[in-house]
Amino acid sequence: MDTHASISSSASSTHADHTEQLTGLEKEHPRPDVEKANTRDGADQVDDYPDGGLRAWLVVLGTTSGICATFGFVNAWGVFQAYYEEVTLRNMSPSDIAWIGSLQYALVFMPGLAFGRLFDMGYLRLPVFVASALLIACTFLTAECTKFWHFILCQGFGIGLASGAVFTTAAGVVPHWFQKKLGLALACMAGGSSIGGTIFPIILKNLIESQGFKWTLRITGFIMAAFLIVLNLAIARRLPPKPNQGPFINLAVFKDVTYSIYCLALFVGFLGLYTCLTYLSISGVVAGIDPDLSFYLLSIANACSLFGRLGGGASADRVGAMNVLIPGTLAAGALTFAWPFAKTTGSLVTVAVLYGISSGIFVAIMAQPIVLMGKITEVGMRTGMAFTVMSLGALAGPPISGAILDHTGSFENVGYFAGSTICGSVLLMIVARHLVLGKLFGNA
Repeated sequence: MDTHASISSSASSTHADHTEQLTGLEKEHPRPDVEKANTRDGADQVDDYPDGGLRAWLVVLGTTSGICATFGFVNAWGVFQAYYEEVTLRNMSPSDIAWIGSLQYALVFMPGLAFGRLFDMGYLRLPVFVASALLIACTFLTAECTKFWHFILCQGFGIGLASGAVFTTAAGVVPHWFQKKLGLALACMAGGSSIGGTIFPIILKNLIESQGFKWTLRITGFIMAAFLIVLNLAIARRLPPKPNQGPFINLAVFKDVTYSIYCLALFVGFLGLYTCLTYLSISGVVAGIDPDLSFYLLSIANACSLFGRLGGGASADRVGAMNVLIPGTLAAGALTFAWPFAKTTGSLVTVAVLYGISSGIFVAIMAQPIVLMGKITEVGMRTGMAFTVMSLGALAGPPISGAILDHTGSFENVGYFAGSTICGSVLLMIVARHLVLGKLFGNA
């Protein structure tokens, strides 16, 4: 599910208080609040950002390790979905099992506003340490789970909440250390989810076969602990806390039609975005593909998403986020329609590669357009609220797809639903882009 988007939200919140980075649109039509912020904050130690050096890059290394162990592990849910359907929870429907994974996905984003505010108040190491301990404990406890509610509590809620706490808090640190090279630092950090989403499915698949489910989770817990130790040792803030942050939640922002439409676009998009990743391996087995290869489809998709994230982020800086986001999301929708009809090894691998790239573009830059939709000083709050709305789509999407599969027995119908929601999201993005830009062509 990648990651660069939430990282961008935390980056915008922290970085906006110190220096303004105007897009091409803002340069042409500067907003009064931006001009005032430039006057007020432009000289506020802007030259003090290290923008490199051993300490700064150690922070990037630590946060990348943390995201690898959290978001990367959550991205391996497809392996658990397949295993639970076939073994542990084989008497339950796919839609019921999918609630475990969707709860994980949602909780990575949902608590962002709360933990982001704690970070702004000066709390860093304690939340990260507590969340790291909770994540490791819940991973070990998942090995002992035997009933559905056990998995919901330990894997869905426990691992999901701990991942969200680590992810949100760690992501806010990088903008303390980088200004000119912030994009590069965030891109490296975002790669943690791709790395974790690539290696964890491979680890899980091979260990389950050789060591069994319980020892697989125990060994995985130790691997995650190693990543989290690096995070806890390397993470550090450079700038002082900011006690006066304004209102925690401001529902008045939803009076902005453009912002509301874009929030709706994110919600609708996430109703279908994780469907292909959740059921890709299972559909390969059903199609008669070698089960060993089917399990690797998820790793292939997650590995290729790294190229989408890096390429999408670089392109967005040049031509505008919406101009990259819309075609990338449209490609993800088209591939979701095509996925159920992939019945051969070659076609499934092709879908995995292309879907990984296109979905990587979506999750990498989906937060950037929010910068243009209000006061620059409210970017953190607006992004946090948008992600909370979006997380509801991530929570409901996979179970809805599972219910469709359960009632129809057809991946084609699942693809129709998920593809339609993603393409519906594109239409809403086009409307939002027009409202922001006010014309057909231009950077937005």
